[in-house]
Amino acid sequence: MSRLPVIRLIAAAGAALVFLAGCSGGGSEQSDSAPNTATGEDDESTFAIDIDTASYDYAARQLEANTLPSGEQIRPEEFVNAFTQDYPEPPGDGIGVVADGTRPPVWYDGAAGARLMRIGLSTKPEPEGERPPAALTFVIDVSGSMADPGKLDLVKAALHHLIDQLAESDAVAIVAYSETAEVLREMTPVSDREALHAAVDALSTESATDLEEGLVSGYEVAGKGFRAGSTNRVILLSDGLANTGSTTADAILGSVAEKAAEGIALLCVGVGAEYGDALMEQLADNGDGFAVYVSKEEQAKELFVSRLPATLTVRARDAKVQVSFDTENVVSYRLLGFENREIADEDFRDDSVDGGEMGPGHTVTALYEVVLKEGASGSVATANVRWLAPADLGSEEAVRTVAVADLDREWLAAAPKLRVSLLAGAFARVLRGDGDRAWLPSLEEEAGAMFAATKDADVQRLERLIVKARELMDS
Repeated sequence: MSRLPVIRLIAAAGAALVFLAGCSGGGSEQSDSAPNTATGEDDESTFAIDIDTASYDYAARQLEANTLPSGEQIRPEEFVNAFTQDYPEPPGDGIGVVADGTRPPVWYDGAAGARLMRIGLSTKPEPEGERPPAALTFVIDVSGSMADPGKLDLVKAALHHLIDQLAESDAVAIVAYSETAEVLREMTPVSDREALHAAVDALSTESATDLEEGLVSGYEVAGKGFRAGSTNRVILLSDGLANTGSTTADAILGSVAEKAAEGIALLCVGVGAEYGDALMEQLADNGDGFAVYVSKEEQAKELFVSRLPATLTVRARDAKVQVSFDTENVVSYRLLGFENREIADEDFRDDSVDGGEMGPGHTVTALYEVVLKEGASGSVATANVRWLAPADLGSEEAVRTVAVADLDREWLAAAPKLRVSLLAGAFARVLRGDGDRAWLPSLEEEAGAMFAATKDADVQRLERLIVKARELMDS
């Protein structure tokens, strides 16, 4: 699988899920889901980790505005990424691995012998007060399209919150771009908060959008202000509606590849009701990265004040997962989503092949539908996780085996977080068009029950989104 030059991307805290699901319910003519893979043809599933959430949050904004999102923008794994997990904290500084599973619910039309299998990854959170200094370069879109409510105004409010939150040992640079790029502040110690706040206040919308020009300038500023021993990041804030200069992810990433290879990470933050989801997602994924989307000030404040400062460092680089299925017991398995994160099986231990990053306190989940042979017992799969330690780039691995008994729990007895993961992924399938619309009443009922059990506001929001989608589809 060919990849662009590496652009490291920090992951915001939260859950991630590589959602590998069951059979189509025939709800639409569109079908983007992969077919079942017979273990006799390929008994290994290999992918780079990824924790994007932009697809879910952008779809949520559209549904809350009484609009059904386009099926093309729905990425089921990002729906599940949006929900937290509760995996145990690993003992070391690397990645911990757990596994469990369940029988699918009656409304979910899996094949005979189907089981849901969850592979969970987690990292230790950063101890309070022990984060190394950070050097952050903000590249901010000030083109005309950013004048809409919920765009530049949201960005400015979030940046003011972040500047007040960062430690005095951190540093910030600010680059604004429209048709050209302008450096508003070179790398400036956060102790000079007054100058940084003034630079944010000076942001105002202009004309066209040359995203390439903005990123090139941002990486130049970040390179000049590079601080050894610190966490160096470029953070792009944009609606992704590039219309001047290079407008494709390949060309834009190619322009900054040299600087990116020097260890300066990229975080893509999308804003706005009109949002170039495809470009921002490609910038993140093709650059080995991560993208989020925010539509409300409280979301932006949570990202920049609560999540970003606590997760600026990296626990594991180029992390990959390889699940090897037991051909004696497993007929097939199926993947939905993360198509652009697939890796050739033979490249799992090739450390020159890009993976994904995990920061402190992050979780990643792989959820499979596995079809077992009749009378199966014993082994189902072995999950291997490989990553590079940030300090010396030495390779490390963790492994977890899964048995048939691990997957025999009845649905109603399954872990609540596992059940929420399936609900989010199945909802995405319905919106994308390769899941059955007849699932929606059951999804609504299940989400309500999960909210009652967990009191999780994110699950309550999911329930409301399912209700809204059902209303829109029925109207």
